[in-house]
Amino acid sequence: MTTIGIFGANGRMGRALVSVAAEQKLKLTQATVRQGSALVGVDAGELAGCGKLGLMLSETCLNSVQQADVWVDFTMPEAMLAQLELAVQAKKAMVIGVTGLSDEQYAKVKAASELIPVVWAPNMSVGVNLLLHLVQTAAKVMGQSADIEIIEAHHRFKKDAPSGTALAIGNSIAKALGRDLSQCAVYGREGITGERDQQTIGFATVRGGDIIGDHTALFADLGERLEITHKASSRSTFAQGALRAALWLQNKQPGLYSMQQVLGLADLA
Repeated sequence: MTTIGIFGANGRMGRALVSVAAEQKLKLTQATVRQGSALVGVDAGELAGCGKLGLMLSETCLNSVQQADVWVDFTMPEAMLAQLELAVQAKKAMVIGVTGLSDEQYAKVKAASELIPVVWAPNMSVGVNLLLHLVQTAAKVMGQSADIEIIEAHHRFKKDAPSGTALAIGNSIAKALGRDLSQCAVYGREGITGERDQQTIGFATVRGGDIIGDHTALFADLGERLEITHKASSRSTFAQGALRAALWLQNKQPGLYSMQQVLGLADLA
């Protein structure tokens, strides 16, 4: 049975991962926190609110990383890269749900995937990954005449904008239309902007309260509009997808895999 480790088990997603892993009776063998944390030795289940598991939080180090087959990371870019180095040293597979990566940071993930199997995705939920396929179909049918906007909303604590999921939606649409998102994206508008350029893909970002994650792709033509929306009401949906990816990764060859591949959606493209 695949053994699973969780980096940053004290974070919002870390606690969700512990809870879902316990609910699904997966073999969770390690849950780590940063070195020097006062939480070392605390029961991971109690911290996650799912009751005692007998699994105590440990410091992130090479020894702890060696105690699980696959690691799941939803921390921050800098911490994730340090943990990825440990996974490479230990030859352990890794599932990465960290967004807001710079080009240089993403290049390091790709380089690591030449040595270990890695799943990286801006969003681990089944619904969002299905949405990425639906927007491609909509773009092919309506994209030559409709104005395309992507609206996303997240909690006040989110540090990157637009969200990685919003950018993934934009890239899926741009790919379907043969456009380069880096050339056609518009991030917010202010002042006298003039008429909208139909070739652009607009992004609008909302931050507030405890919104888990809402994403809408809007295709607005004259006389009609199509909206494709996904709303997450619990972090457990991302945890479920990430743990599904962790089980899928076991015994895979080194490489950089997507959630589309994990879910079998890549074959539908």
